[in-house]
Amino acid sequence: MHPRRDLAASRKKIQVSYVIRDVVEKYNRSGVNALQVDPTNNRLYTGGRDSIIRVWNTESKNQQEADPYVASMEHHTDWVNDIVLCCNGRTLISASSDTTVKVWNAHRKFCMSTLRTHKDYVRSLAYARDKEHVASAGLDRQIFIWDVNTLTSLTTTHNTVTTSNVSGCKNSIYSVAMNDPGTVLAAGSTERVIRVWDPRTCEKRMKLKGHTDNVKALLITRDGTHLLSGSSDGTIKLWSLGQQRCLATLPIHREGVWTLTTVFDSPSSFGCVYSSGRDGRVMCSDFRHPDCNSYVVCEESAPVLRLQLDGKSTPERIYCATTNSSVHSWPVKPESDKVDVENMEGSEIQDRLFDDEKPYSEKPCYSIPGAACITQYKVLSDKRHILTQDTHNRVVLWDVLMAKAVEDLGCVDFDVEVKNREKILYVPNWFSVDLKLGLLSIHLEERECFSAWMTARDVPGFEESDPVTKINYGGLLLRALLEHWPETHVLRDEKSTESDDMDESSSQSSPSKSSLPRKPGPGGNPFFKVPRHTPVIFSESGGRTLFRLLCEDAAGKTEGVSLRETVPQWVVQTVVENRIPAPFVKLSFFLQPHPSSGIKATKNTNNKLLANDMLTIGKVMEHVHEKIICAGDDASQSSGNGGSGQGDKSDGEPSVSDSSDPHKDTTTSVENKVELFCGEQSLEPEWNLRTVKHLIWRSGNDMILQYRLKT
Repeated sequence: MHPRRDLAASRKKIQVSYVIRDVVEKYNRSGVNALQVDPTNNRLYTGGRDSIIRVWNTESKNQQEADPYVASMEHHTDWVNDIVLCCNGRTLISASSDTTVKVWNAHRKFCMSTLRTHKDYVRSLAYARDKEHVASAGLDRQIFIWDVNTLTSLTTTHNTVTTSNVSGCKNSIYSVAMNDPGTVLAAGSTERVIRVWDPRTCEKRMKLKGHTDNVKALLITRDGTHLLSGSSDGTIKLWSLGQQRCLATLPIHREGVWTLTTVFDSPSSFGCVYSSGRDGRVMCSDFRHPDCNSYVVCEESAPVLRLQLDGKSTPERIYCATTNSSVHSWPVKPESDKVDVENMEGSEIQDRLFDDEKPYSEKPCYSIPGAACITQYKVLSDKRHILTQDTHNRVVLWDVLMAKAVEDLGCVDFDVEVKNREKILYVPNWFSVDLKLGLLSIHLEERECFSAWMTARDVPGFEESDPVTKINYGGLLLRALLEHWPETHVLRDEKSTESDDMDESSSQSSPSKSSLPRKPGPGGNPFFKVPRHTPVIFSESGGRTLFRLLCEDAAGKTEGVSLRETVPQWVVQTVVENRIPAPFVKLSFFLQPHPSSGIKATKNTNNKLLANDMLTIGKVMEHVHEKIICAGDDASQSSGNGGSGQGDKSDGEPSVSDSSDPHKDTTTSVENKVELFCGEQSLEPEWNLRTVKHLIWRSGNDMILQYRLKT
């Protein structure tokens, strides 16, 4: 028995998602939002928009030839927006758009705990090194302060976490910073002001006004006396927290400033500060000089999302993460080689910086390569295959059911390939797609998941089954995704599968039964499997993630418990109870002689016919030939009676069935004798009624199909 769930929880709309990907995703698939360096162990950590935190080796002597990849840390289900290394590199904290903050063992590369206090995207983290405290902030306007030592000591029996909550922000928070002793906390937001608190008491201290756009980056000196801010308004501002005023403004970027980093030379001041943002230009500004001398370190070809120095007391290089998937390491200018603009006027400095001065570095020391990111897709008319194009202009064909790539077509014209593969076929939408991770993410929701009923003869690869077998794409896929879950390991009675040859004329009845004998046995479905490494995610529709696991991990005891608590009832009905909670769809239509046919209309010409929407036009042709043209008026009047393969009447309407002998090929001979039309369109025998209804008839009224004999 499947355990009963809390009624409130069961009312939440829960969707099932999965990501089509390789077994090991070694390289970033999309932009990189976060960087951290562990100089002791020669490691670089990247947090990507593909939801994965990766670890890279920075020690190799020949970076261009050696593969720097070390490991992946996977548990998030959306963009990783920020990461911080704590406890001398032993612990890593990450913040994500999946609304969670996660605590990782950085050395062993596994997630120790998940914090779910935020209600929206978590955008930024701040680290107070001396106290081992981390602050998290995001679009829910909340700031939480965590004791890292407490987080790393959580166990299954001692899992209570207490946190301080700093409130007062009126808008979404995009940046947060603390000084090392943890005495000052600052946050920047779309409110265009900087709010400052004492994190020890959570008391507000001040509000700094001056920026005209979102404040995206913050730095605070160790003693908490000065603050540096970068904004989407394109400026960097130096603030005195004691005087609560702006001391200097640097308009050295053409567009928004999104990231700042530095090595503090003294407790009360900033040294050389590196900045970048939308314009892709990395600038170094010396705040020890009254005029804040600046020079251009390098120029990236894409907007810069994060900068990170190499961790040395005198930096030799800087890592740049951009909206592209690669990460570049650039050399920085030695202290003795920096541009001296001490005696220049302000306008001269601007001209020198923007027009005359070339970047110190023309190319990076080395690059951590990124993988291609899918940029566009097209769901084909069979609602099973998807064509995609990536940033390398490669076009790939994917199978949604089998969760894998079917064919790499190379660098071909995407639009032409889509056009060549389109055909007249209508299958209801039963899934949705997004490319947010740079990969194909497929989402299944209760309202649409079971919409796509198919006949096996119409599905390539399913030919070995009975050709009139009825299959449901959503039901088959759910069973494949959860085939390793012990709850699904039952032997299904033959009458309970989608292959039921149910009475075609029954009105809106379900193809499955609610009470069926079940015995221990394998799960899954008889047609296909999905790769064992496929990530499966349960989440509130359009909201927060509830549970993530790999397909193969569903066999685990711990994962099994979580699945029993998380899997929604509509999925349980399908994979455990073996019921598809959706009926076949019936279509009603009229059959009339074509005006040019010369066939006299019979008295029951205006009788409405009822048939399964998967019924092929070839079967309707057989019906016309056998029951109307050959049988005459008397046979036409009895076309809905038993004994002729028509089934029962539903609401007084005769039905058309595809229950003829599947091994007897009568369609080919009939299509040489009978033509069917919808309007002026001649209908092909392999089309089905729903294709004609949605792509040719295109009306909510009952279809009118017209027939005539071929000459």
